[in-house]
Amino acid sequence: MRLRFLGSTSEAGACPSLYETDRGTVVVQGMRLTDPEALADLRHVLDGEVAVEVPRELLVDIARRVLG
Repeated sequence: MRLRFLGSTSEAGACPSLYETDRGTVVVQGMRLTDPEALADLRHVLDGEVAVEVPRELLVDIARRVLG
C-alpha cells in the first residue's frame, strides 16, 4: 500500500493527519483515544481497531479539496 499525504491541522505536519491510499481508502494518523467515557460510546470495536480523534475542520478542509 502507498500513502499520499492529504493534510493536517498541525503546523509541523504532525498528527492528526490524513492520507489517501492507492487502494481508495483513507488512513488517519493521530493520538489514540483514551478517554474512558468516549471509548464506552464506541460501537462494534473489533480486535486490533483503535479510535483516533480528528478535528472536524480537518475533515471538512480535506473533503473540499479532494472532492471538489
